[in-house]
Amino acid sequence: MYILLAILIFGVLIFTHELGHFLVAKAFHVRVNEFALFMGPALWKREVGETTYSIRCIPIGGYCAMEGEDGESDDPRSFTAASAWKRALILVAGAAFNFLTGLIALVILYSTVFGFSTPQIVDFYEGCPLESESGLQVGDTLYSIDGERVYLYSDVSMLLSRNSTGVYDLVVRRDGKLVELKDFEMTQQAYEENGQTVYRYGLYFGSEGKNVGTVLKNSWLTAVDIVRIVRMSLQDLVTGFVSIDEMSGPVGIVSVIADTGEQSENAAAAALNITYLAAFIAVNLAVVNLLPIPALDGGRIFFLIVTWVAEKLLRRKIDPKYENYIHAAGMILLLLFIAFITFKDIGKLIGG
Repeated sequence: MYILLAILIFGVLIFTHELGHFLVAKAFHVRVNEFALFMGPALWKREVGETTYSIRCIPIGGYCAMEGEDGESDDPRSFTAASAWKRALILVAGAAFNFLTGLIALVILYSTVFGFSTPQIVDFYEGCPLESESGLQVGDTLYSIDGERVYLYSDVSMLLSRNSTGVYDLVVRRDGKLVELKDFEMTQQAYEENGQTVYRYGLYFGSEGKNVGTVLKNSWLTAVDIVRIVRMSLQDLVTGFVSIDEMSGPVGIVSVIADTGEQSENAAAAALNITYLAAFIAVNLAVVNLLPIPALDGGRIFFLIVTWVAEKLLRRKIDPKYENYIHAAGMILLLLFIAFITFKDIGKLIGG
């Protein structure tokens, strides 16, 4: 059941992405030849006005085929005939709709909670060495750790775990002002808790109740936080901090969603956990799709800007076929990379 739910989630995200392109293209009177969910031969299609709507048989991807998008066209309503800013907005709309979908999922998720933890320090464990006039104090709100903003309570442990030295550059908000604590040593100490020895930093954090304002605020900050997590993950991949073996494709993500559902305590907990994963994937897709990589919307936007600047400088139109060649090559490489990740994920499932 959870595998089917995971496939449904991907279908919804693909649909909303292409819907973003479609609605903005229609708003700018750009001709849309076909609006398709999935790829491959058509299982169902219907022509309404100038646009063919279809559902195809391979449950991966989808597309909004605009006139002249991948070739020359004399149609005055073609994609290439639209002004540069309109084309940019059409391309951005797909990622924007994915981000909005993730944000709505977070609002739904957070509407079910009783309250939210905050990164404000309300007390210290007895004997905590971090409390001092020159260190942390009750009422401080952690603002940044090693240059990274603390948006949510969960950011505290995440950002502290990325630095293994135990020495951090902290910024706290204290009495309405930002106070820097450079080279601040923070190590976990042994404390007695419920008759057991545990290792903690020794900080008690505050909380806030649930209302419309806190739900919307925490939903927005979580979405922004996911964007930051994607950026940090890409940095870790480029710098070698994490291996490509830790990446997951569609098969791996479906497996994670299924495992999350099966390992949840009950159906209600499974629904909440999977809703968060869906939001995470939606925002993740929005960010990745805007990367300046050929064949992705970000690559198309990048070439749109480069072409616009070049045409202004050279005062002549650049043949779009050259860009199409680059995107075609990018699509082939992208599909090969997805195939590689997919086989790797299948191998993990078989091996596990």
